[in-house]
Amino acid sequence: MAVTIRDVAAASGVHVSTVSRTFSAPHLVNAETRNRVLAVAEGLGYRPNRAARALTTGRTHNLGLIVADIANPFFPPLIKAAQAQARERDYHVFVADTDEDPLLEQELIEAFVKQVDGVLLCSPRLSNRVIEKLRDQVPFVVVNRRLKGLTTVLMDVGQGARAAVEHLAELGHRRVALLSGPGGSWTSEEMQAAATATAAERGVELTVLGPNEPTEQGGLAATAAVAASGVTGVLCYNDLVALGLVSGLHDKGLEVPGDLSVIGVDDSLPGRLNRPKLTTVTMPTAAAGRMAVDLLLAAVNAGGSGTPTLARLETTLVVRESTGAAAPAAPAVSKVMT
Repeated sequence: MAVTIRDVAAASGVHVSTVSRTFSAPHLVNAETRNRVLAVAEGLGYRPNRAARALTTGRTHNLGLIVADIANPFFPPLIKAAQAQARERDYHVFVADTDEDPLLEQELIEAFVKQVDGVLLCSPRLSNRVIEKLRDQVPFVVVNRRLKGLTTVLMDVGQGARAAVEHLAELGHRRVALLSGPGGSWTSEEMQAAATATAAERGVELTVLGPNEPTEQGGLAATAAVAASGVTGVLCYNDLVALGLVSGLHDKGLEVPGDLSVIGVDDSLPGRLNRPKLTTVTMPTAAAGRMAVDLLLAAVNAGGSGTPTLARLETTLVVRESTGAAAPAAPAVSKVMT
């Protein structure tokens, strides 16, 4: 016979309503009582009925997590960390992939509204106007996109871009390219602003090439422009673009880092396994996933009316094998700019 809430109450020596609050509103229960009830429930094998609890509390205890491209190795560590953090807080996470499509992103949010208590938007492609409209329907936390009036978790990619350009300058590179990301990407805009300012400070000529798809194919497609630009160092939007570029340069008979130095962003597993191992900017994706869940649950508990929070996580440059001393720059065939 299944264990009921009444069984837990009797074994704990408390009223049924106390057991109910322990699972639906634990902050309203004395810590000692709450711990005793939870221990008894665990010992008896009791699991609360989520559907019934949703009817009485108005909470589904589900969260939505929407990412731009689940195949991009940047996202799985964030997803895994967010799921683990939510599970510790008795929440489940529904994950959805937009395939970089803002229209699909909007459809997914609208589909989630009645199924979840809040939504995590990771690197959204929607316009600010649409996000501001949708936020009235469900609590949001946004990762890697700064939006006024919304709680946001940012990984400081600008800090990483500055460190990358400084690293290239210290290696003697005086002509550097930035392979930007998709149009409208907050990350790409942050990288470009930071790289431009740092290049000016260090006497480095910066050529911006893009926009580019945030994939290996995007890096491959940019190979000809990079080879024609006469640069000796390249900072890429992410590791996938960097890996595609390295492959494309190799096909053209150009060595990394002998002929060109290449830096990625993300510190993903493929970059660590590649030959040469990729110099890259580490993004604290797992920490961002955990923090985003906690901030979203705080917003849910506040009824979506809490004060917006801006959390910024530091990034670091990891130097591996894809960067080296500058080779003599070849004359530029043409200069491709955004």
